[in-house]
Amino acid sequence: MTATKKTGWRALPRNVWAVSITSLLTDISSEMVVNLIPLFLANVLGEKTVIIGLIEGIAETTASLLKIFSGWLSDKLGERKWLTVAGYSLSTIAKPFLYFATSWPLVLLVRFADRMGKGIRTAPRDALVADSIAEGQRGLAFGLHRAADTGGAFLGLLIAAIVIWATQAGQVNLTRETFQLVVLLSIVPAVLAVIALILLARDVPIPGIKAQAPRLSLKGFDRRFKIFLVIVVLFTLGNSSDAFLILRAQDLGISTLGILGILLVFNFIYTVISGPAGSLSDRIGRRKLIVGGWLLYGLVYLGFALANAGWQVLLAYAVYGVYYGMVEGTAKALVADVVTPAQRGTAYGVYNAAVGLTAFPASFIAGLLWQGVGPWTGFGASAPFLFGAGLAVLAAGLMAFWLPRLGQESAAPE
Repeated sequence: MTATKKTGWRALPRNVWAVSITSLLTDISSEMVVNLIPLFLANVLGEKTVIIGLIEGIAETTASLLKIFSGWLSDKLGERKWLTVAGYSLSTIAKPFLYFATSWPLVLLVRFADRMGKGIRTAPRDALVADSIAEGQRGLAFGLHRAADTGGAFLGLLIAAIVIWATQAGQVNLTRETFQLVVLLSIVPAVLAVIALILLARDVPIPGIKAQAPRLSLKGFDRRFKIFLVIVVLFTLGNSSDAFLILRAQDLGISTLGILGILLVFNFIYTVISGPAGSLSDRIGRRKLIVGGWLLYGLVYLGFALANAGWQVLLAYAVYGVYYGMVEGTAKALVADVVTPAQRGTAYGVYNAAVGLTAFPASFIAGLLWQGVGPWTGFGASAPFLFGAGLAVLAAGLMAFWLPRLGQESAAPE
């Protein structure tokens, strides 16, 4: 494994920068389009919300399940780069077909292929970053990657907003012509992302990785990884789709343009916080930052539950960006801390799949709570946020007192 005693941004190895540049460009491309697809389906194709939900459900489930297999395969082959390249390439090839979409089945096919690409690339990409960096800089490396990824999302949203403002002249509904223009523009950064990864990234040899590759199960993983996985699943049950946050904002009278502005603020703060927070986790420990982030999440959701004005939603979203910046990269660095190098691909596959698959029952539960099911009758739109806040506090407590000590010792399988 590549290791260096140097510290700071400039000392980060080539692979970290390569993956970060690729994620930046890919998210510029993706965020330009993905936020418009529901509007395209509703405004242009006239589809109902059930179809929109079906498309996103199939697409995201596909990605979650593939992450497990692709991570394991990268351990089995002892190679991360080309699986990562294949995943980004599949998403890039699929995207242009949205230009020709005249019915929802083609949109479903494109989203299916795009999420297949994400499922293939995510775990090997995360393992490639972990393979390339010394333990003392893992937080910084994953923080930089999250900052680049979210910075791309910010730029993609901004570009889409500019295109819509310039082409639709105040029209309320998205037009086919505007959507097609955004799709064409999105192809450029997507292609550049794949080229950057091919030219800049290198596989990092891990001695004995092929002989030690784990089976597609949790057997042989360190106990700390298994406990962390259980706690993350519990937390994620209260972390419903951000669509509910948008609905809450709309419920309080915020316009579509106002919501877009709030999302830009969220992504900007997420981008700014991620790198420094990751570096901080290298110094004070991952557990402390994750516990603090989850408690902050609880406060954010409590804020959404109690909000009665638009400015309160803006403030809650701003703090939500701080939570994401604190936790997302740090959690991935922690995974690398508690598994062996030969298990990293599989571990990241299991971790990402657990989060992705749990998001579905989380959103379903949130929908039921919003409608006032069972003991939550009378809470209305506040219910899912109170539920999420409660689970966040519970998960933070378990993280602080149940997870075994995280020291510098090597991960050892049970």
